[in-house]
Amino acid sequence: MSFTVPARGGVFELDTVLKRDTFSTIERGFWRDAGGIVYPAVRRNYAEVKWWVKPLARHFAAREARALIRAEGSGHTVPVYALEEGYLVRGFVDGIPLQIARPRGDRAYFASARKGLREVHRRNIAHNDLAKPQNWLYAADGRAVLMDFQLAMVFSRRSKAFRVAAYEDIRHFLKQKRSYCPEALTAREKKILARKSLFTRVWMQTGKQVYNFVTRRLLNYHDTEGRGPRAMEQGPRIASALAELAGLRAVHICDFPTAGHSFGLYAFVEAEGVTEDALRAHLAARLPDLLPPEHLQVVPALPRDATGAVRDDLLRLVALNQLDQLSQLPRGPQEEEALTLIIRDRRNLSDRVRGGI
Repeated sequence: MSFTVPARGGVFELDTVLKRDTFSTIERGFWRDAGGIVYPAVRRNYAEVKWWVKPLARHFAAREARALIRAEGSGHTVPVYALEEGYLVRGFVDGIPLQIARPRGDRAYFASARKGLREVHRRNIAHNDLAKPQNWLYAADGRAVLMDFQLAMVFSRRSKAFRVAAYEDIRHFLKQKRSYCPEALTAREKKILARKSLFTRVWMQTGKQVYNFVTRRLLNYHDTEGRGPRAMEQGPRIASALAELAGLRAVHICDFPTAGHSFGLYAFVEAEGVTEDALRAHLAARLPDLLPPEHLQVVPALPRDATGAVRDDLLRLVALNQLDQLSQLPRGPQEEEALTLIIRDRRNLSDRVRGGI
């Protein structure tokens, strides 16, 4: 795809590494334009990916830039600041992804999401990747923002292909709405949910299997809602081994990007009378084939919701050292007390490149 972003001039200043995958590293920071004005920004950096992945990464970056520029003014997407060889810089929105925000019963959010999707479609853009909750952002002001346009398609007219793709966008939006706000679904929306397009039915039976083989087997790419493969593959083994110790009540493992283009593990251990040294010694004896968690924090209590489930959303932000986004997540007095003690003794400070929090 040949596409050029209008020259705006400026420089990106790195603050935080948000995530890494096969195709790029996502970095949060600031864009300082030619006039010296500073904007919060995110850089999709693919300069150091494997050589055989780079052409595809370059294609995705150009595709995203093209869609975002067409979508400017929608009120539900971010601007593009730069597209150069090796990186794309776009605007940053203060918010959290849907799977962390979990806006249960929030009719206003889903009304905003529908409006945003309508604005994108009005510009003849099909997103094509809205089944992933991480591509729906819950902004600090309560509105919905559509993210990650790498697979988006920009059409010159409202062709049959566009209408099919837009229909699938709507159906995937309604899946998110059904997960968090099913009581707000209309009769028409329920019918749309029940009816996949012919293209989707054929894709599920044929093309998706090829896509999964290429991305997962050949490129070793796994879509894990922002989690690295190490947390998904090794986390359960580590938690199970730690649970063998007396005095240990619960283990919750999160991950965070590291400077070495990989993922570190952060284990939050709810226990009494157990030291970090004892936990590490136990892991070394039980799992000699695995690297231990980079950070292991013993805490008196993990934050839990009213059902007793551990608040993964809160702990993930602590593990990422993104404390500035915690204010967007609701919590009760007991959760706040547990979280305060954890933050006070938190271990991961290294991913904040500019010192920060």
